[in-house]
Amino acid sequence: MASASAGWRAAGVPAAWLTTVARRTALDRLRREVTLRRKLPLLLVEPDATEDESSPSDPLRLVFTCCHPALSREAQLPLTLRLMCGLTTAEIARVLLLKETAVGARTTRAKQKIAAAGVPFRLPSDEELPGRLDTVLTVVHLAYTAGHTASGDTLTRPDLTGRAIELARLLVAQLPDEPEAQGLLALLLLSEARGSSRVSPSGELVLLADQDRSRWDHRLVAEGLALATTALREGDGRFVLQAAIAGLHTSAPSWEATDWTQVARMYDALMLSWPTPVVALNRAAAASLVPGADLREVLAELDRLAADAALQGYPYLAATRADVLGRLGRSTEARAAYDRARELTANETERRFLERRRAAL
Repeated sequence: MASASAGWRAAGVPAAWLTTVARRTALDRLRREVTLRRKLPLLLVEPDATEDESSPSDPLRLVFTCCHPALSREAQLPLTLRLMCGLTTAEIARVLLLKETAVGARTTRAKQKIAAAGVPFRLPSDEELPGRLDTVLTVVHLAYTAGHTASGDTLTRPDLTGRAIELARLLVAQLPDEPEAQGLLALLLLSEARGSSRVSPSGELVLLADQDRSRWDHRLVAEGLALATTALREGDGRFVLQAAIAGLHTSAPSWEATDWTQVARMYDALMLSWPTPVVALNRAAAASLVPGADLREVLAELDRLAADAALQGYPYLAATRADVLGRLGRSTEARAAYDRARELTANETERRFLERRRAAL
């Protein structure tokens, strides 16, 4: 009916046209399903005869199926993000901090291995789930990240963030005693709770420091904090610690009242379990906000991180350097760093924000 209405706004929708559009829509859907089954036969397993075919866990089961241990982790991630989350090669490259050519090559090699080795893509048994869980958690987190700050004109892609939250909820429902699953869902909910305040009424990016906290979704905040607290009692994995950091930000009454010392300590703990360049960058950014921080030491750490190949095209490193340089009064260098961040970002809303920050120096 919605499709038909779009073409008949002025004259009203004739009943016969509704029937025609409905039939065409159904045929289009069937064609897509046939194409998917023809192109990805190994990834589509028939549900068990004893199961309800509309089981809400089906999307999650397919993600577990794609994360097959016969493939390397570097192949599992782009393949699953492509097939199950619908991300483009460019979007996958952005969230994995890789070149598009590298992502394309990994996906191609994975498909070739599937075809050559006859990898049996089937639903994993209960005993096989733990070995695939970390990759599945990573896929869901990366899908949300791709939607949280998307490529293009709009800041977010609600279809991606919504799908990631749905998968995270299914994970917790299927693995209610797994702290990392609880931590991931808590992290996504606490991030999503701030969504409506990240963009001004005129469509401009608003930093956490300037957001109207009364506009946050306090139902999601309460659910996320409860999940994070439960997860912290049982575990200290990377998603649990990220949820704890998000909880510190969310529970603070204001930006100025945030416990930056504790945030930096949590990043120290996260570096022990997940020592990645992005975590190191976030740790440096938090350290720059600790009362009495030596910004010159922070800048030296950022310059060391700039030598890491993984961060060469990462816009948030350049943006963080620009902020620290500006606070040190080194405006010329700060403007150059903002220019670099503006070149690297794939989002037009972020680009306008960086231009405003540069102009304000």
